Amino acid sequence: MSVRVDVNSGWTPEPTLPKPTGRPRLPAHDPFYDPPSGFATLPEGTLLRSREVELAFLGVIRQQITAWQLLYRTSDLNGVAEAGITTVLLPSGVEPGDDRPLLAYQCAIDAVADSAFPSYALRRGAWAPGAVPQLELLVIASALDRGWVVSIADHEGQNGYFGAAREPGYRVLDGIRAALGFGPLGLRDDTPVGVWGYSGGGMASSWVVEMAPDYAPELDIVGAALGAPVGDPGQTFIRLNGTFHAGLPALVVAGLRHIYPGLDKVIEQHVDNDGLRKLDLIEKLGTVAAIVRFARDDFDDYTDIPLADLLATPEVLEVFEDIRLGERTPTCPLFVVQPIHDQIIHIEDVDGQVNRYVDGGAHVTYRRDRCSEHLSLMVLAAPTVLDWLSDRFAGRALPDAGTKTVLSMALNPSAIRGFVALARAAGKVVLGRKLGRNSEPTTIRERVRARNARRLSA
Repeated sequence: MSVRVDVNSGWTPEPTLPKPTGRPRLPAHDPFYDPPSGFATLPEGTLLRSREVELAFLGVIRQQITAWQLLYRTSDLNGVAEAGITTVLLPSGVEPGDDRPLLAYQCAIDAVADSAFPSYALRRGAWAPGAVPQLELLVIASALDRGWVVSIADHEGQNGYFGAAREPGYRVLDGIRAALGFGPLGLRDDTPVGVWGYSGGGMASSWVVEMAPDYAPELDIVGAALGAPVGDPGQTFIRLNGTFHAGLPALVVAGLRHIYPGLDKVIEQHVDNDGLRKLDLIEKLGTVAAIVRFARDDFDDYTDIPLADLLATPEVLEVFEDIRLGERTPTCPLFVVQPIHDQIIHIEDVDGQVNRYVDGGAHVTYRRDRCSEHLSLMVLAAPTVLDWLSDRFAGRALPDAGTKTVLSMALNPSAIRGFVALARAAGKVVLGRKLGRNSEPTTIRERVRARNARRLSA
């Protein structure tokens, strides 16, 4: 993938549109998502269109958060131009600029249906039962409460290709570029950027930092927190098939068959009509609905050859190899957290991803948690993750790299204070109160000044 070139294209983005009224349309029926003619000739990250939007917790409780949606030029898996969208957030009443950092937060979309996309699910009036991004707003609130600007890209793209390689990174990185150039946020080209995501969001965040060195080297990504980042989606498929969470690997297959022709050919040849109907149906379901509807479902029941033989075909092995994480080395420091007894993502797969990063020379602080399971660690690790990101924004010394197995991340010495702040921010979301009381712009300003001084001395 070529590096974005800053050229004078003569392109002027459309004026920011006012807040839409009434119930939001699904992305597939919303003309805002349609790119203007000729957009493919523009550089990656070019802002095409913007609008103000109103956010609500669970679509109902109005949030005092200033929000815009940005449509921008990005690329798909094969480098073909497409339009991406990110929702950018600023705490209500907080002035833009003031050297605020930018957090690129990747939601665990984990669905193909566009009702689960953050750009729809976070909006007031959205009907998105079972969409994980609606609940993740409770965690995102803590970043806003610290005064950070937050960018939440639809990293699966407008077709919802859950599990795809590389392109989640392109979409997020180009969303960051668009946000940095969006005047109302008051950001600069050298704004420090942090990356964070958990589970499916951790997988997308892994692609962000793996693709960044070549695709967006100009961005100042100061650190990335990867929570339960999957590691090896192919192995996860094999382990989850036939279990309570069998809907998750089915969602991945439903999305990937559209972008890997070889996989689609194998499915058409060896999966029966009931299996094909299952894949068509699951594309319309949110994450929770897909898990409940297809619990204990076994893909082996839908194939005319043993599943083990189907998974050993060259076309399927090629996909599994392509979507495996850790084959490219990030250049920013990483903080990885993973439950040892995770019922969805096996610890060995994340160990492997971390080891591949370390072998490539990355600085990785890895915490393996004994007492948590998949869902609980997202919350229990959040205070430590937020403090780690805050330290990266402030330019403080990195903690020692290496792997440690801990009893619980909730026992971190600063965790008690962090849980109080986390609960306070989540409470503001539930009550529709203002966020941003614990703003940190002074710390960030000091970091930027120190960085600029280092550059001048060099």
